[in-house]
Amino acid sequence: MNFQVTVLKILVSYPDGFAVMEDLKRDMAILATSGRDWADRTRRLAARVPDLDIFSQGLVDRESGGWKITAKGRAVLEFMESRLAAPEPIQAPSVEEVVPAAVPPLRQPADRAMRRRERRREARERARANAS
Repeated sequence: MNFQVTVLKILVSYPDGFAVMEDLKRDMAILATSGRDWADRTRRLAARVPDLDIFSQGLVDRESGGWKITAKGRAVLEFMESRLAAPEPIQAPSVEEVVPAAVPPLRQPADRAMRRRERRREARERARANAS
């Protein structure tokens, strides 16, 4: 499992992109035990931006007891998740090349909350299935 990609994915699912450390740790534990699919997915996403460093590149800020994804972090995550026409990128761009000049509009909070609830439900179901 790629820690940095997982942090970005968790933070983007929270309202305003902010989560306290307790919630981050809980969500990280759920995803870490959810099986090989998550580890493979984060590894593939991380391969799209090989020089990823969420703190030094300003993708995540540390704020009063938690972490918050920045607009730049959202843009990099969106790039990592975008599908390419070609099966493999010829050369992965640096983080600076990925971030557009204008930040795209943010998704509506209700959509993020709904996706977050769905992901948590799926993670619980996988955990139950793996425990059996």
